[in-house]
Amino acid sequence: VALLICWMSLLYIFRRKKPAPNENYRKKSFTCVWLWFAVEYSRTLRKDVFHYMIKVDISNVWGQLTLGDLLAMEKEVADAHTTLVDGTGEGNDFLGWLNLPVREPTEEIKRIQSAAKKIRENSDVFVVIGIGGSYLGPRAAIELLQGPNHNIGKGKGNPQIFFAGNGLSTRHWNELQGLLEDKDFSIAIISKSGTTTEPAIATRALRWMLERKYGTAGAKERIFAITDPCKGALRQMATEEGWETFVIPQNVGGRYSVLTPVGLLPLAVAGIDIMEMMNGAVDAKETYDLRSFENPVWQYAAVRNLLYRNGKAIEIFESFEPGFKMFGGWWQQLFGESEGKDGKGIFPATAEFTADLHSLGQMIQSGVRNIFETMVRFDAPEKKMVIGGDAKNLDGLNYLEGRTLDFVDEKAFLGTLAAHVDGGVPVITMDCGELNDRKVGELFYFLELSCGVSAYILGVNPFNQPGVELYKRNMFQLLGKPGYEK
Repeated sequence: VALLICWMSLLYIFRRKKPAPNENYRKKSFTCVWLWFAVEYSRTLRKDVFHYMIKVDISNVWGQLTLGDLLAMEKEVADAHTTLVDGTGEGNDFLGWLNLPVREPTEEIKRIQSAAKKIRENSDVFVVIGIGGSYLGPRAAIELLQGPNHNIGKGKGNPQIFFAGNGLSTRHWNELQGLLEDKDFSIAIISKSGTTTEPAIATRALRWMLERKYGTAGAKERIFAITDPCKGALRQMATEEGWETFVIPQNVGGRYSVLTPVGLLPLAVAGIDIMEMMNGAVDAKETYDLRSFENPVWQYAAVRNLLYRNGKAIEIFESFEPGFKMFGGWWQQLFGESEGKDGKGIFPATAEFTADLHSLGQMIQSGVRNIFETMVRFDAPEKKMVIGGDAKNLDGLNYLEGRTLDFVDEKAFLGTLAAHVDGGVPVITMDCGELNDRKVGELFYFLELSCGVSAYILGVNPFNQPGVELYKRNMFQLLGKPGYEK
């Protein structure tokens, strides 16, 4: 009955002969609200399908889009999804990530769990060497689940985890070297080739520190290589030195590799249940294969492309969780490298609210209207922080006495959402539900799938990155690397 009423109202609005004042506004508002209602209503009828779904709310993009715009894209989105999963598009030799999720541990995962147990028992610190997708995924998950201050108070049994080889800062190296003094530590070297400059420099330095501390034989037990199965400098080095190795599948690119040993070994060392994360990814693989606009992957991929076609060239990916900052960095590489080519692409930016409302807030509210936002939300944690009272009330906060911090956070989110929409900024929201290991696995797969579909809608190859090589050529030439002379 409710759906019938919606349809009748929709027909009434669109078939009126004379448009009323603000008719376009009303049409856009009503149609987006109607679509949201229809999707939500269908969810209630199909709880078995939608139980795990991340909820994407597009009702706050009404100022730019109509239901007609979205429905007109149905075939385009369906074709992009089919192209991705059937492997008929450009870059189809890098689709191995689609089938990485498993319900039961493989032999490789069992070896990862065994190595992680050993590292946790004998190391105060575990250093992950890698750049780009070789470190962003595991760091994103660790900080989201355990917080940005997760290393405080850790040691043997639950080692600190640091990341190296993702830059060329001498100050950063000096800091890490100081942190490792008088500590037992192990390292993981993550690289398909073993010749990428930043991680190669870090590998030389940390390997030397290990050999000086434990001797060659002792160091060998503390070095783990995650690399190509059969070729490359790191594979050769690991074979010659006798290091334990794990495989990066040849058909998985770096930014899609978080569910390979690239992410799984650091996450297991951090104490995260990697099989729970895998099961979340399996949930996503099964649930998000739905071929309709009930699928939040379709909603996200379609709407961001429609907004791009309407002049919105910048997407700000945001959360009200400080621990989400590095997850935003992982998303930034995923979408930036996948879509930014051939003179196309939405520029991926990130923000942490409420902190960045006091820096970027003015620009978002009143700057150039070429942006849209994607706000990611999680359920409040079980442990609450209650705001107390104060007799003098000099800060004027007694009106919040007895309220929880998550109550204030929710109102800040709703207030920000309303202000930005009123200011002409379209906002997509993603409600992820409870934050746990399983949900993070689902979120990784959801965004990877969304990115692949979105890139094919855009008309680009999601799995190459030709522009990344240009700065390297210039740097090698300036450094005098053989073969790069003028």
